[in-house]
Amino acid sequence: MSLTAATRGFVVFLLSVQVVQGQYVWGVTYTSTEICAVKGSTVEIGCSYTYPSRSYSSFKKEIWFTKMNNGEFVDLSSDSDYAGRVRYIYNNNKDCTLRISDLRKSDSAEYKFRIESMQEALKYTGSPGVTLSVTGVMVHVPVEVQSRQRFVKPELKCQSSCRLPDSSSYVWYENERVQNGRTSSSYSIYYNAGDNYSCAVNGHENHRSPSVYAPKLPSVSVSPSAEVEEGSSVTLTCSSDANPAAKYTWNKWIGTPILTPFKKRPQLVFSSIHSSDSGQYYCTAQNNLGMKSSKDIFIHVKYPPKPPSVSVSPSAEIEEGSSVTLTCSSDANPAANYTWYKENRKVFLGAVGSYHFTSISSEDRGNYYCRAENQYGEVNSTSLFVNVQYPPKPPSVSVSPSAEREEGSSVTLTCSSDANPAANYTWYKEDEDSPKASGQIFNISDFRAEHSGSYSCGAQNKLGRSNSTLHQIILADKSIMIMNITRLTLMVVMLILLLLFCLLMRKEKAVSFNTELNEPIETWELDPCSVYENVSDLNMVSAEQTEEPEEQEDLV
Repeated sequence: MSLTAATRGFVVFLLSVQVVQGQYVWGVTYTSTEICAVKGSTVEIGCSYTYPSRSYSSFKKEIWFTKMNNGEFVDLSSDSDYAGRVRYIYNNNKDCTLRISDLRKSDSAEYKFRIESMQEALKYTGSPGVTLSVTGVMVHVPVEVQSRQRFVKPELKCQSSCRLPDSSSYVWYENERVQNGRTSSSYSIYYNAGDNYSCAVNGHENHRSPSVYAPKLPSVSVSPSAEVEEGSSVTLTCSSDANPAAKYTWNKWIGTPILTPFKKRPQLVFSSIHSSDSGQYYCTAQNNLGMKSSKDIFIHVKYPPKPPSVSVSPSAEIEEGSSVTLTCSSDANPAANYTWYKENRKVFLGAVGSYHFTSISSEDRGNYYCRAENQYGEVNSTSLFVNVQYPPKPPSVSVSPSAEREEGSSVTLTCSSDANPAANYTWYKEDEDSPKASGQIFNISDFRAEHSGSYSCGAQNKLGRSNSTLHQIILADKSIMIMNITRLTLMVVMLILLLLFCLLMRKEKAVSFNTELNEPIETWELDPCSVYENVSDLNMVSAEQTEEPEEQEDLV
């Protein structure tokens, strides 16, 4: 029986154990306690037992089991896991051999034979039982193949999880073709990266090992597959068909040909992805037979604009009339739209951040800033001062006091002009070649007749010069003053004459009344006194303005 089992199932008999309880008493003998069998084969577990002869007629049942269910031993012949694959071989009344066909890896277990008699106390289990190990075969590559070598000569080994008989022979397959004459468990061959190899135990070719081969072209997936927003969780997954299983390395291109290796695992996880994580990635799958890199995958991280940078060109001094460009740039994905503001007033909107002055003017001078925005947010730049330089505008002149100037009084002339940089001022008098003074303010503290005339100022900076119009300054005329005094004097004299006339008229009226025959004569006269009293008052005011009050007092 042992030879038959070895032929059918490649059974290894490591130890023969007899489990007995004295002569002519209960006992179970297993041919072997450990058996290694190939998956898909048939195995026989040899067994015999002894018992008291008087007890044979009282046996209830004989079973094999590996497990219990609700305290009861599960008979293999009724176990659904073994349906159609288990047979008890009882060649004589002491034979208890178990045959299992079409072995599966799940059949690996400890098997025990049990006898139960009709009498409750007469139950016996052969323990310890027989350990069955069901194994498949696999090709092992003990040496790593160098990735830079196209052809290598590794030694492949056809191995099992338990030890098969040393007499076992093997069948080798290269690219699905049988390699005749290769019956050893080892196989050395020049390996090409596209080749695959497998093996089987001779006689069990339908249960050959999985093929071994270098990694195929890896595939890369991104989760989530929709737009990747900054701050979200993103996972890159690399997978490759390879046997032995591949190990993975992630790389990111940061230049040509510079790259940075990342974690060595199938998944590259960004728990909170950042804009700086945008870029080209690829993964490499490698096993002992070779390596293969995936195609590049580009990660576009969407994010709001970063704080914009602003610049002005040319960066040197800006002169009026020159061409000037303001540039705003911001790192954003998708690209930002830009709006330029001057003193919070919108002056330009566009997808390009450049604001161009074909011929800049002094009115364009001021503070500017730009705003960058996309669908994820917006941000303003810092303020940029555009300092437009220009020559002085035509100056304006003011004089204080603005009335007629009297001799000896103080006169101040002020010149002002819009200019950048600020202008320097020079004062001129008409028909005189040399300048009268410098500075924005020209002061004449003791104004005299020789100071009368037309004055102008010149404003000048490094970009140009501009002159004001002539401004005439004159001293008050003495003849006019004399005329005013004479007119005032005549008015005072006329006033005195009117007053004398008024007094004479009143006196004559009184005399005429006394000389008549005591008969009242009704006479209507115009009293000039009442009329000219108001005139007298007016002349008194005029006299005060001409500074001659003493003369009026004497006359009155």
